[in-house]
Amino acid sequence: MRRAHAQRGAALLLAMLTVTLVATFAATALWQQWRAVEVEQSERARSQSAWVLIGALDFSRLILRQDGTASDTDHLAEPWAVPLQESRMSTFLAAENGVNQGGDEGLPEVFLSGSIVDLQSRMNVANLVDGEGKLLEKPLEAFKRLFELLGLPQAELMAMAENLRRASQKETDDGADVPLRPERFEQLAWLGVSPGTLRLLEPYVTLLPQTTAINLNTASPQVIAASMEDVDLTAAQRLVQARNNSALRTVADAARILDRVGQLTEGDYAVRSSFFEVNGRLRMEGTVVSERSLIKRAAGRNPAVTTIWRQRVAGERQP
Repeated sequence: MRRAHAQRGAALLLAMLTVTLVATFAATALWQQWRAVEVEQSERARSQSAWVLIGALDFSRLILRQDGTASDTDHLAEPWAVPLQESRMSTFLAAENGVNQGGDEGLPEVFLSGSIVDLQSRMNVANLVDGEGKLLEKPLEAFKRLFELLGLPQAELMAMAENLRRASQKETDDGADVPLRPERFEQLAWLGVSPGTLRLLEPYVTLLPQTTAINLNTASPQVIAASMEDVDLTAAQRLVQARNNSALRTVADAARILDRVGQLTEGDYAVRSSFFEVNGRLRMEGTVVSERSLIKRAAGRNPAVTTIWRQRVAGERQP
């Protein structure tokens, strides 16, 4: 009798172990299937986001090309300067002749936003050195004034300028530890600029592939005051107020407002720009994909618009 009970107990234990193993294997298979679905959904979202952002970039290039064809100036009242607020894409896709056809049913929630920024509204770090890698005194003095206006350490500016000089020289001392020449603004950290200083400089400073003039139609009062000797923030704000009422047509217009006739040169200042930053942000099903692109628009009435580089930040999750 005891033996029969022992056999039934062993059989029950074996059955329980079997059920446990089957449940474990089933849970593992279910988890693997769920993981595969998640990976597929993420890859599909990434691919769809990439195509949408490419389309947005192409549309931005078209806007800049049309603007370059229609006007000889760039100012903040033009269509390219108006940012696109976050908008639901499915509404646009479903609309026909201004009437919503209800075609957004079943589509994922996708929102797009973006902006175009005139990078020649900022002071260009590339202006600090010439083609031989030598520091230029006039741009360096302008950067000193900007650092003073913003309350930033002059030591970081001098370190940045010296390291940029060394990185730009074609010939260096044997055995010298030469820093890499940066290509983007955030890479100025390679030249000894701290993250806090970079954060404060970002609205006023950029790094472009070549030297550029400051667009007085789009520059901030801080940039205008720093770039001009003996021009304070009050005078710079007066220029900004005047251009808000009527965009500057020539550099001479700005010189008259600032009472500096004959002192502003076309090489240092302009009223038209060639370099722009296009920012795009796509939010889809809790995932946010952001992209920045550097755009160069050639001069002339039928300008070519080319993409210099694109930088994407993906993987941000919304709660």
